[in-house]
Amino acid sequence: MIHIVDYKAGNITSVKRALNHLGVDSVTTPDPDILRRADKVIFPGVGQAASAMTVLRERGLDAALREACVRGVPILGICLGSQIVLDRSEEGDTACLGLLAGESKRFVFSDPALKIPHMGWNRIRVVRDHPVLGGVVAEEEFYFVHSYYPQPEDPADVIAECEYGSPFPAVIGRANLVAAQFHPEKSGPAGLRILRNFIEWNGRGR
Repeated sequence: MIHIVDYKAGNITSVKRALNHLGVDSVTTPDPDILRRADKVIFPGVGQAASAMTVLRERGLDAALREACVRGVPILGICLGSQIVLDRSEEGDTACLGLLAGESKRFVFSDPALKIPHMGWNRIRVVRDHPVLGGVVAEEEFYFVHSYYPQPEDPADVIAECEYGSPFPAVIGRANLVAAQFHPEKSGPAGLRILRNFIEWNGRGR
């Protein structure tokens, strides 16, 4: 059973629909006690870091996610969920979950052709092997919508990059945590493959 964290942050329905398409049972939950007992967690999100962290703290989900991560539960962050797993976000100068050392940063460009938010289909470049990215090939594209991006403190925690003005981390992770800045649930067959890989992953990584 996949548990999807419900903290009023957007793309829960599309994540659940993608899991249904894969024939995988899932449940959305705002209950920290249920989350503490979960075997596998998807932490999605669309929205603003400070607002999301406020809801997570009010519901006790911040502590539950930290406990699940320490317990070794496989966790997949998506979009905003890939940013607030870090220590801090520049968006509102917000203290975040601290599951992985680093911070999320806002895109800053001098070229007016580079619009913010970064929106649309882009290729990623895998920089280190990871089971959740198994089978991803160079031609495949994934759907992005974001103004901020995750920047781990340790470069070895970057699993894949994307190019928008300059390279930025598109997938990050360590041990039982992996997080994608793009939306696998909205990225067609390639995104569904990533979700399937996560479902089959035992949570063991670098």
